[in-house]
Amino acid sequence: MATGTTPTPTSPPTQPQSRGIRAPGRAAISAPHLRTDRWWVPPLVTALGLAAFVGYSTWRAFANGNYYAAPYVSPFYSPCLASNCTDMKGGADWHLFGPWWGLSPALLVLIFPLGFRLTCYYYRKAYYRGFWASPPACAVAEPHAKYTGETRFPLILQNIHRYFFYVALVVAGILTYDTALGFRDSAGRWGHMGLGTLVLLANITLIWLYTLSCHSCRHIVGGKLRHFSKHPVRYRMWNWVGVLNRRHMLLAWSSLISVGIADLYVYLVASGAFDDPRFF
Repeated sequence: MATGTTPTPTSPPTQPQSRGIRAPGRAAISAPHLRTDRWWVPPLVTALGLAAFVGYSTWRAFANGNYYAAPYVSPFYSPCLASNCTDMKGGADWHLFGPWWGLSPALLVLIFPLGFRLTCYYYRKAYYRGFWASPPACAVAEPHAKYTGETRFPLILQNIHRYFFYVALVVAGILTYDTALGFRDSAGRWGHMGLGTLVLLANITLIWLYTLSCHSCRHIVGGKLRHFSKHPVRYRMWNWVGVLNRRHMLLAWSSLISVGIADLYVYLVASGAFDDPRFF
């Protein structure tokens, strides 16, 4: 037997570098999660709810009709900017653009409230979890091998949320004007109130509450202040917005449902499905 030699250890075969939940340094847990509850129900309900609204709003956006029943105008079509808009008799009917190649004028409008909601912090969480499973729920690992967050295109565009907030304020103001017109009858006389008036009033109230509960609104009101004591007005406003912000999820869903109901109500009245009940 030979002496004075030391056997050379053989190196283990090179393995591909694991990433994500199997990356080195992560806990070696074989199960994808340890939750025993029905954690998949909330993201499933969220996905179904958002998909239902997207389907309905897409149909209505391309319908190009039955969006005005004097004195009510659908929030999907206001302000009506194309020259092929239905005559709204004093409503938000501005005719700033041409016939828009025969397409629905709603396509000129919906991009702004849609952009505001798509970049909203709550809606990001909702559709990231509901559709992309990123992550599907708390304490459930991401199924994706690589995660870059919102640092690359297209998700880096989420940073324009604040600018959509400014436009959302303008849209909310226009819908407030439309709601005020709901207190006039078809002849333009004030003192009218029908069921549609209350539907539009409830809708614009929820839209304002959702818009003002936005995280960007809270930062604009009270952000970058070193001493709240030197800015008592902004501090009080910041507290008010904070109260709304704690209910941002509820207001997001409530306003989403209300805007769909408002459009559906105008559609049913305009299509002749029933007459608007009038109170006075």
